Amino acid sequence: MIVVARAYLGLILVFLYAPIIVMGVMSLNASEFYALPFDFSTEWYERLFANEEVLAASWRSVWIALVVATVATTLGTMASLALWRHDFPGKRILQALLFPPIAVPWLIIGTAMLVFFFGIGLGRGTPAVVLGHVALALPYVIITVTARMQSFDRALDEAARSLGARSWTVARKVILPYASPGIIAGWLFAFAVSFDQFVVSYFLAEPGDSTLPVLIYTAIRKGFTPEINAIATIIIAVSMTLMIVAARFARFGGTR
Repeated sequence: MIVVARAYLGLILVFLYAPIIVMGVMSLNASEFYALPFDFSTEWYERLFANEEVLAASWRSVWIALVVATVATTLGTMASLALWRHDFPGKRILQALLFPPIAVPWLIIGTAMLVFFFGIGLGRGTPAVVLGHVALALPYVIITVTARMQSFDRALDEAARSLGARSWTVARKVILPYASPGIIAGWLFAFAVSFDQFVVSYFLAEPGDSTLPVLIYTAIRKGFTPEINAIATIIIAVSMTLMIVAARFARFGGTR
């Protein structure tokens, strides 16, 4: 039974990672049409770093994701601590309303945001993209931090207050250190949601001011080139490195 379970797990891993490995390998193939035998070349990376349009879109996606992750994590953490600490009328309804942005298809959300932003006079552009991404990322942060705080021993909070610590001191020295793994995880979720967001960015970004996912979609429609493999390989490598480092230092899995 254990052998079957391990084989099944192995098949799942192959199914998940085989396309990524093939993509990374083909980004180093000199042939534009993936002809074999394999001919090693860094041509597509060289062409990628000479493509100003791709580099501009990449930088735009990165800084938007950084802003969105920071804003969403700050607001989401404060909301999570408020929901954790206080009971008030309508709390359960408010918590339930966190899930629709995750469950509702992003096509519907993107359309609704486009209509809303035009209705209030904001229109399309980077501010609309940032606000749209923050709205999508907030539930992930709130849910992640709230889940972390469910295991917090409230006696620690009460003990700190009984020793004369003020609310800000308790939050800074007791609550936030405990919640930090959830906060880091929420920040990473928010960054990933923003950086990877295509539908909302497609609806809200101005022409010529596209994010990287929108640019990749446009490039694929015009004609696929291995430059897409190169940029995708770089993104995956950086993302996995950040996740490994964060998991190592944040101790998401706890201590043994």
